[in-house]
Amino acid sequence: MATVIQSKQQLPGVFGEMWLVTETVNFGNAATGSGTFASVDVTVPGVAMGDIVIGVSMGVDTVDAVVSGAVTVANVVTLTLLNNSAGAIDLASTTCKFIVGRPTW
Repeated sequence: MATVIQSKQQLPGVFGEMWLVTETVNFGNAATGSGTFASVDVTVPGVAMGDIVIGVSMGVDTVDAVVSGAVTVANVVTLTLLNNSAGAIDLASTTCKFIVGRPTW
């Protein structure tokens, strides 16, 4: 279960609500070849379509891969790892942190 801290104190006027999320993720050997991708769903109670995932921090070297996040359905953020390297990637299970904001505009 993800650790989620919900707050209204960050970036006043830009985001009406924010979620600070910490979760252990395991992409394993899912993104095995160059140009492939793997996704992991994280349950974040209260997020909705239109909310913005602001940055993703991984606890291990992503080995030239890119990790991004998006709210894909209510209460779910999907983290996607895109393998941009020339070879296979096998990331260890690690702590991932990201922020979700609900725009006021």
